[in-house]
Amino acid sequence: MDYSVTLSQLFNIKEEYAQNIITLLDDGNTIPFIARYRKEMHGSMDDQLIREFSEKLEYLRNLDKRREEIRELIAGQEKMTEEIGAALDKAQTLSELEDIYRPFKPKRKTRASVAKERGLEPLALEIIKQEKGFDPMKYAEQFVNEEKEVPSAEAAINGAMDIIAEMLSDNAEIRKKLRAVFHISGVLRSVAADEEQDSVYTNYYDFSEPVKKIAGHRILAINRGEKEGFLKVGIVLDSEYPMSIVNRELDKGTNPLCSDIIKAAGEDAYTRLIFPSIEREIRSELTETASENAMKVFATNLKQLLMQPPVKGKTVLGLDPGYRTGCKVAVVDDTGKVLDTAVIYPTHSEAKVAQSKRILLELIKKHNVDIISIGNGTASKETEMFAADAIKEADHKVYYMVVSEAGASVYSASKLAATELPELDLTLRSAVSIARRLQDPLAELVKIEPKAIGVGQYQHDMPQKRLGETLDGVVEDCVNSVGADLNTASPALLLRVSGLNATVCKNIVAYREENGAFNSRAELKKVPKLGPKAFEQCAGFLRVSESRNPLDNTGVHPESYKPAKELLKLAGYTDKEIKEAKFGDIASRVKKLGTKNLAEQLNIGLPTLDDIVKELAKPGRDPRDEMPKPMLRMDVLSIEDLKEGMELTGTVRNVIDFGAFVDIGVHQDGLVHISQICNKFIKHPSEVLKVGDIVKVKILSVDVKKKRISLTMRDITDN
Repeated sequence: MDYSVTLSQLFNIKEEYAQNIITLLDDGNTIPFIARYRKEMHGSMDDQLIREFSEKLEYLRNLDKRREEIRELIAGQEKMTEEIGAALDKAQTLSELEDIYRPFKPKRKTRASVAKERGLEPLALEIIKQEKGFDPMKYAEQFVNEEKEVPSAEAAINGAMDIIAEMLSDNAEIRKKLRAVFHISGVLRSVAADEEQDSVYTNYYDFSEPVKKIAGHRILAINRGEKEGFLKVGIVLDSEYPMSIVNRELDKGTNPLCSDIIKAAGEDAYTRLIFPSIEREIRSELTETASENAMKVFATNLKQLLMQPPVKGKTVLGLDPGYRTGCKVAVVDDTGKVLDTAVIYPTHSEAKVAQSKRILLELIKKHNVDIISIGNGTASKETEMFAADAIKEADHKVYYMVVSEAGASVYSASKLAATELPELDLTLRSAVSIARRLQDPLAELVKIEPKAIGVGQYQHDMPQKRLGETLDGVVEDCVNSVGADLNTASPALLLRVSGLNATVCKNIVAYREENGAFNSRAELKKVPKLGPKAFEQCAGFLRVSESRNPLDNTGVHPESYKPAKELLKLAGYTDKEIKEAKFGDIASRVKKLGTKNLAEQLNIGLPTLDDIVKELAKPGRDPRDEMPKPMLRMDVLSIEDLKEGMELTGTVRNVIDFGAFVDIGVHQDGLVHISQICNKFIKHPSEVLKVGDIVKVKILSVDVKKKRISLTMRDITDN
């Protein structure tokens, strides 16, 4: 297979670009590096598209590998024909290849294999011929043999039917046609395993929807209900048309006696072998597609969460809520350094609450705390109410924000946390993490396994290896999009930088500790085990704000320093302006000089020139600064305060297939169903909303008992 041709068609790009990407990947270049610094070679495709390209390339290569394996296996049985070889060459999917191999695949003991052992295959083949005047029952008498457990002609015919049924079941063309029928006409149906047993799956106790239409989140919900024993699930299909497909394959209509046997074998093949097999395949495909889509939603949400703007230059007090063991407190300065810790009991007796308030206010005053970051777990609501009340008595204005504490306990028990915060108790480390994830979500959340962050749906039902790879790719893309400060980045953050592995990251930190701060990107070359290839891949994503060279604090790659410096000279900047990195008007100067002429003069592509100009305009820029700012609060609402028709401002916490969950300042997030997001039809909520968006919502209904809040964004003009 010519991968560049196939992939250029799939991704609608030039064949030249497809070949370039394949070469770049095969040469060991990372996806962030290819996306950011080789734009001319692929037409400025983004990292996500290149990642999909890479996955499809791997699939095609595995397809070809399996194609050759099957070819060798069939040839080894001396059964290879030109027809089979052509079919193998033509197959476009793994399922098509496996269908071709199916008749040659070693099988466990089956009814057909038993019949063959009893010598009944010649009888089956004669019946299939359907010659005029042939009497199958009379011919079958020749195969009666007590020793081979064929006591009668009827038993011989039944054995021959088993062989014919398996032949029909193994027919690749039949399976291909029937698979298409299942997709077009099949209906997924679920019923209650026990109608009297109540569960969260009651909506699926009598449910059916066409295979071609059913939404992914319903498939995953039904699968889980079936796994937990609440549902019985299957695909319903009118058997008349599928049976006609099976019968057409062998029945010539030339001998009624043979036709009756073949039709009976065909019915047996369909009901006993083909239908259950294809039903499993279709359900597996539905699950795989639903999982892929759910992983994409998870990945999108994760990216938006990681790219939330940092709250810079603020002292933050983190609160990790709890009932019995109290609320853990940690104060960190604007660099994330721990200043103080404590344990308070805001949900205990009046005396304990008063003492807790006093401790909180003392910490706020002592460290001039700007913001309180509250975890959203157990006792979060009570802790939020306590904090909102306490800050009214603070000696200066203090805000608070509830943040997701997903994964905080995972981090606090990790080796990384023990290395970073060895002097702190495990529970206090969670409070530190909660404070830091408000200051810089990306830098803190990279320390946690992406799956533990929890901004998806049915994530525990996903193929875990595939989910891990998908989410790791998102984290990698985010880290490299933002860049990392070479002198402050943690090993966890460095590990996500393009081209770096765990050993090199440890060596960077060790070099930093032994020699002090890096003074330039070039100094990276002195780090043990960081060779030329690793430097090429990582250098552009690492920032050195202390460097004398202003380009070291930008996303300009060292390989482009020469044209970047020439550009500054051509644009008329003085040595003093260059040293002070004052290039605010670079875009207008370049426009006057003419971008096309400049690119030719500097011997670089237009995309690279454009990127250099953007980086020079804002040295040290953080793309997250362009995102909506987090919403800080000073007061708190209770679910009992909510009334139908009330309008509130909230933060989107999670986007899923059927809507979005919005934090409106009560402990329970409200659901905006997809039908209530906007006045026009949308296929998916992500077309309009993303995690972190600040939105206006209206209360549709409140169920205090079930803690359910229904919201709408329709007809609210401020969104």
